[in-house]
Amino acid sequence: DVAAFVRFLEDLLTAYPTGKMALVLDNSRIHHAIALQPFLKKHPRLQLVFLPPYSPNLNPVEGLWLWLKADVVNNIFFEKFYTIRLHVSQFMKRINKHPMQTIDRLLVRL
Repeated sequence: DVAAFVRFLEDLLTAYPTGKMALVLDNSRIHHAIALQPFLKKHPRLQLVFLPPYSPNLNPVEGLWLWLKADVVNNIFFEKFYTIRLHVSQFMKRINKHPMQTIDRLLVRL
């Protein structure tokens, strides 16, 4: 939600206390929320840059979703939600063991 996003931005500003910052974002409603505007006016060194609408090739997380669906849920019926959650968790642990290989694979998928 917007409050969580503002907390994230506050953490960024705290971690990097000087200089201008540009944050590249998708077009989620949270990122454009009216409730966010006072915070952005208060912190002018923070610049939000939005990806063009419908541009999954510019957003690496889209490659991750494609990979996850292909590896974990493609053509599989899960009777229980916890089973899906377990498989997704195992997938995430596996790809986090080798982050540079993961990035290379994501870039190839885009």
